[in-house]
Parts: sequence; structure tokens; C-alpha cells
Amino acid sequence: MNRLGLLAAAIAGMLAGCASYGEIANRPQTAQDRARPVYGLGRTTPAQDNERMTLGLAFSGGGARAAALAYGVLLELRDTRMPADGGPPRLLDEVDAISAVSGGSFTAAYYGLHGEATFPGFEQAFLRRDISNDLAHRLLSPLRWFSRETRSDEAARLFDRYIFHGARYADLQARPGPLVIINATDLEGGIRFAFLQEYFDQLCSDLLSYPLAHAVAASSAVPVMFQPVVLENYPGCTPHMPIDAAAVAASPQLQQEADGWRAYADKQGRRYVHLADGGLTDNLGLRAMLEAVDSAGGPRKFLQGIGRTPSRELVMLSVDASADASGGIGTSARSPSIRRMIDATTDIQLHRYNTATTELVQQRMQEWAKELADAGQPVRMRLVQVGFADIPDPALRARLNAIPTDFTLPSDDVDALIAAGRALLRANPEYQALLRDIGAEQAR
Repeated sequence: MNRLGLLAAAIAGMLAGCASYGEIANRPQTAQDRARPVYGLGRTTPAQDNERMTLGLAFSGGGARAAALAYGVLLELRDTRMPADGGPPRLLDEVDAISAVSGGSFTAAYYGLHGEATFPGFEQAFLRRDISNDLAHRLLSPLRWFSRETRSDEAARLFDRYIFHGARYADLQARPGPLVIINATDLEGGIRFAFLQEYFDQLCSDLLSYPLAHAVAASSAVPVMFQPVVLENYPGCTPHMPIDAAAVAASPQLQQEADGWRAYADKQGRRYVHLADGGLTDNLGLRAMLEAVDSAGGPRKFLQGIGRTPSRELVMLSVDASADASGGIGTSARSPSIRRMIDATTDIQLHRYNTATTELVQQRMQEWAKELADAGQPVRMRLVQVGFADIPDPALRARLNAIPTDFTLPSDDVDALIAAGRALLRANPEYQALLRDIGAEQAR
């Protein structure tokens, strides 16, 4: 039986058994916690010298397929040299924030935690490890028949053992790198939930003590396959709404977000928060970046909050590992399998939502560029999009689109995805224009 078959069998068996309650890993916030530095929109890090650009990355969902593609992009950014004028030596060092969902959250969290050691540490920790097989066997173990632990708990434990090794958000806070925003979906509120202290404040809870593996497990908890990751909404504090009031009034999207946050004040009716796959509300990770900036009161306040300074280049790099929605259904007269139909239905909705998201991002970035411009010096806005649709070779494009959404992939597929991430970024016209304008030397 293959990995997917084992996992499906495990899930079927667990679905037929008794309900699980799951582990609650977040704890109440204390006065001492409130006196500590935060990991969120108010996080301050040492400002980089001579910043040439404001650079945000967004990593999509898509299991290990998304993680490998994002890793290839990071490699390309690492190997792109900047002008030797006292600023950061590599384009990767210019990254201010990373927003990620589901599969992309593995790459983002690992890089935020390990920095340079990500290369090649992440390959050994996740990309080239058979996590799906290990997880399936654990879920099938008779030792779990009477366990209160959920499949997501088991996944989090496995992620912690192999990838994150006990790391908590305090470890991420101690790193000088970019702000990493891992996103999940609040199933009851129907809103995005980001693992930032501003969100945990609404629950009267402390983020710094929260395990990084649990955040990634929540972001990648595909409904049905995995139960939600549960947070407790604690009493005993007076949460404040850190969303700019003017921004809320101007944005229906932020209004929905604010309504969701207000619901957390009902400590009895919303005693628990059930978190599932971040791709349900934002499969590209781009809307999360928009909401973070708007919540802070605009790009200038956002950058000030995370210890960065505005620059003349405003760049958003979107790494989209979404597969082709058709899935090859049209090649046969036979009715597609149930899995193929589910995948196609999901992909169709994601692609339609992704298109709307991209259009919104372009609009908002234009507004940000105008806001950041001062003293007659314009800010140049660029949206760089990396995705399978831009692969010129039809055979390679079809091959990458056929790679399933799984935690484990064959080594040759991992190689192909990493190479594709590098090649797609290198060939992107908007990216090429950026390199020319800033005088950067492309990786060879």
C-alpha cells in the first residue's frame, strides 16, 4: 500500500472510532508575559543598514509541493548578490516579512527559525523525509485506539520531532530575520487566524510559549484528513482591537476580520477556537499580508512596527504552487475518481479566489506606493508572481501539475520543484527588471 493509501486507511479507521478531544497547547497570558517582547506587528528588530527595498514573500499551500517550490525561490534569492555599497549582500537579506499557509508554512517557519542553516537543513528535515508514511503508521497503531489525541496532535508531534525540535515562538522572536506570519482558518468565525501576538491577545493567551510545530500543523490541517487544532479562549484580560479604525471603515474584508475578533470577547460562547488549513481563507498567503498592513494603519506604520524603514522599491513576491485545476480529467471519457473530483472542485475554487486576490493585491500595492512616496520621490511597486503556468516546457509543466498534495514526495520530484522555483524566479520579467534597476547580480 502506498503512502496515500496508508494515510487514507488510517483516517477511515479513525473516523469510525470514538471522538478525540485533542491537546490544547496555548496557555493563559500572565503579567510577566505582557512585559516581554512580542512576536507580531509590534515586533521590533534591528533595522537593516541601507535597505534598498521593502520585500515581502507569500508562500501558498500545496503540501510538500509548495514547500519545495518556495525553498527553490529562497535559494535563488540567497544566491542573488547585491551591489557592494554597505547594504545587505544578498537579495534574501532584504526580506522584511513572509506570509505563508499550509505547505508553504513549513518553509517559512523553518527559515524564520534557522536562517542560513535552512540550506540544506530543510531538505534533510522535511523535503527528503518520508513523513507521510511515518504518520500513517502511527495513526494505524493500536496504541491510538483509545487515545484522546487527534490526528493533528500526532502530526504536530511528528513535525516537532523531525523539523522543529521543541522550538517555540520565543525562539522565533530571538531571531533577527523577517517577520513570519503563519496563517490558519478559524472554522467558526470563518476568518483567517494568524499566529501573531495580536491574535493571541484576543484569547488572553501567550504566543511566545506556543510550539511552532502546532502552528504549522494548524495551518496545514486539511479538513476531514485532520481534525482542527484547538486553542482555548481564556478569560481574565481586556483585549483591545489593534486594527486601525479608519482601515476597518474602508475595507469590507477588514470589517469581517474585526467582527471575528469581537466574537472572541464572548469567553463562554467562544471558549475554544478550532483552527484548520489556512488555505480555506487565503491559499496564496497574500491576503494575510494585505490585512497585516491595513490592520497596522498602512505600510509606513507596519514597517515601523517591525523595525524596518520604507524604501523606494516596494516588492511582493508570490510563490504559488497551486496545481492545474483540470487535473487531466479531459483525457478520458470515464468518470473521474472521487479523489480526482474532490481535487478538481477544490482547485477550481482556489484558482478563482486566487485571481481575485491577485487583482486586490495589485490595487492595494499601488495605494501603498503613493502613501510611501514623499518629497517628490516616487516608490516603485512590483508584484512578482511565480507559478507553474509560466513554465515554458509543456512536459515539465504537466509533470509538476501532476504532483499530489502530500507531506512526502519522491526525491526526483523534490529536485524538479526546487529547480523550478529557481528557474521561474530567474526568468520572471518583473524580477529581471528589479535586478537591473537595483544593480543586483543574478545567480548563475
